[in-house]
Amino acid sequence: MLSYPTPHNSATPEDFAKTVLMPGDPLRAKKIAETFLENAKLVNNVRGIGGYTGTYKGERVSVMASGMGMPSMGIYSYELYEAYGVERIMRIGSAGAIQEKVKVRDIILGIGACTNSNYASQYKLPGTFAPVADYAMLAEAVQIAQRKGLSYHVGNFLSSDTFYNDDITATEQWRKMGVLAIEMEAAALYMNAARLGKQALSICTVSDHILTGEALDARERQDSFTQMMELALDVAVAFKD
Repeated sequence: MLSYPTPHNSATPEDFAKTVLMPGDPLRAKKIAETFLENAKLVNNVRGIGGYTGTYKGERVSVMASGMGMPSMGIYSYELYEAYGVERIMRIGSAGAIQEKVKVRDIILGIGACTNSNYASQYKLPGTFAPVADYAMLAEAVQIAQRKGLSYHVGNFLSSDTFYNDDITATEQWRKMGVLAIEMEAAALYMNAARLGKQALSICTVSDHILTGEALDARERQDSFTQMMELALDVAVAFKD
């Protein structure tokens, strides 16, 4: 068991709920806490990565930024799972669509996360590992999305280590394999959850479309993902500890 406080978190296990929402952006974490949580309390702010705990519909929920990329997600999710007793983490972020049927502002529920990362090499597996979401969380998210009438898709992400890829053919190769969108964190989260026997789900709003060039600006990405946030919060409170 990893001891606390950790190098990146000054809280105690009692400070966190069993379910944590993790946007990449610390400002988005702050906005979620201030907008949706009642009696939200700042429980961690090491390196400006704010973690907050409050209640939503009467249930304790935490929200904390993951930073950008798989190394950062790997650190923060591992510490939450292993040092702070968190059972479920939901990544809530943005993704770039690479399929025509997926539109800007659609929501994607990541059943799996392909990756070009070397993250899984640490496990010394004699083959290729397939990082997947927790089925119970995914099924709950699908039911809630249907009930809310949201425009959503269930499928694979590509969790990429490269935002600016020197190989201009790479996106097309992933598109041909049915990958819905590209993001940068889900695979590390899913692998940490698998290794530690925890639960994880990645929910992303499509912020840009790589095929069409349509895109939301940074302010729109920060402020306009209300449907995704409410969906994730409703999934969180469905699991009562």
